[in-house]
Amino acid sequence: MQNSPLPFLDLKAQQRRIEPELRRRLEAVLAHCQFVLGPEVAELEEKLAAFCGAAHCVGVSSGTDALQIALMAEGIGRGDAVFLPAFTYTATAEVPLLLGATPVFVDVDPATFQIDPVHLRARIAAVAARGVLRPRAVIGVDLFGQPADWPALDAIAGEGGLFTLDDCAQSFGARLHGARLGTQAAATATSFFPSKPLGAYGDGGALFTESAERAALYRSLRTHGEGASRYEVLHTGVNGRLDTLQAAVLLAKLSVFEAELAARARIAAWYDALLPAGVIRPARVADAESAWAIYAVLLPDAATRARLQSALREAGIPTAIYYPRPLHQQPAYRAQHDGSALPVSEDLAARILALPIHPDLGEADVGRVCDAVRAALG
Repeated sequence: MQNSPLPFLDLKAQQRRIEPELRRRLEAVLAHCQFVLGPEVAELEEKLAAFCGAAHCVGVSSGTDALQIALMAEGIGRGDAVFLPAFTYTATAEVPLLLGATPVFVDVDPATFQIDPVHLRARIAAVAARGVLRPRAVIGVDLFGQPADWPALDAIAGEGGLFTLDDCAQSFGARLHGARLGTQAAATATSFFPSKPLGAYGDGGALFTESAERAALYRSLRTHGEGASRYEVLHTGVNGRLDTLQAAVLLAKLSVFEAELAARARIAAWYDALLPAGVIRPARVADAESAWAIYAVLLPDAATRARLQSALREAGIPTAIYYPRPLHQQPAYRAQHDGSALPVSEDLAARILALPIHPDLGEADVGRVCDAVRAALG
């Protein structure tokens, strides 16, 4: 039926495809009953590290906890400035605040939506010149599935000795210059929230690093800062462990992950070919492969977006806005923002719209979406 609801994310279809392996994995956990940091967690860490070419992987309880543990390990806190894009999800900014540090918002590239290296350099220089905060870290976000410009970010951070943290929550599986994301920054944090390209059936996350010392510290911090035994406390840590059942789900999904990434790329290409004129397709980051967590288009203005969203809803086609308000305009962060103009982030928030994309979306489904877009825009 043409107006039957089209799922924005179809986890049920994915579950049907992986059901035998999923059940085998879950039943193994139910048999051994090691529900916290069981053997599946160590197996998953090894396989994730191998997948992205990282030396070390540490499973944690969420992508947000991954960011927090990485910054805690560097001792980042009061008086420190952490530079991050204004156009992203709140988790990236809330973690520095929770640790007492100050998020400094940076504008993004108008085509790729990734953090703007030119503006980043200017923001670091301005904060350093003001002398109130110490520039300490750069969090680059690989937004919507595509990588940030990590060679440029690494070079800029290196000029001032800043720690680099890759927020890869939406882009695990993406490539930059032929290499999977996971090794481009001093540490990489990812999320396994169910809507992510590689998603669990609840919260989960992971940290990647080339440093054995950092990996050991992450393992301690995720388990209350413990040392060689449970009751030796070396650090002030958190309860940030990855549950064994979630690791089992992720191991089952990892077996089809490469095929799903390829499917997402095909769907993005179908959208590129079938969407009508007047809809700006996502720009591609040079020499990169996207994980296509989100397929976000730009409309001419907010009124056109609202009209299109309403028409698609009537046609049974869900959409989403990532993000309706940049972080520096959110009530929680207004007091932290120094008033610097971030016009690109503000413009994107008014015009962006995400269309359905998931590995079980067929070419006919994409055609239905594009036909509805064409009809709505005239």
